[in-house]
Amino acid sequence: MSNYDPNNIFAKILRGELPAHKVYEDDKTFAFLDIMPRASGHTLVIPKIAARTILDVAPDDLGHLFKTTQRIARAAMTVFAADGLTIQQFNEPAGGQVVFHVHIHVIPRKNGVSLKPPASVKEDPAVLSAQALKLAAALKDA
Repeated sequence: MSNYDPNNIFAKILRGELPAHKVYEDDKTFAFLDIMPRASGHTLVIPKIAARTILDVAPDDLGHLFKTTQRIARAAMTVFAADGLTIQQFNEPAGGQVVFHVHIHVIPRKNGVSLKPPASVKEDPAVLSAQALKLAAALKDA
């Protein structure tokens, strides 16, 4: 495994040391809303294992991560009345990765609406809480 920092922000979220607006959790994955979303419903899906990049994840665990990502994407399309989705995954600084725990961005999109610039606007926690509750409820029904 490459240089994994066990004190990265997502590792702290997994350990319960930092809060998150959780939308889904199972034995291998955890999904929560991005606090600086590029669009409403911007969700991050992470594995529970210590993995810096996609190259550090065993194929079966990677398959489960993408299975969870697809589940979140389907629910987000409905909950946020999306016209489409942007799914992003970055590896290492040269690839655009900022938080060094592998993660997948699920971003619901509307026709004609541009994404906000990355890390540009911190969303109101009340808005995130309401969105997380709606998305989590839709995932329970899925």
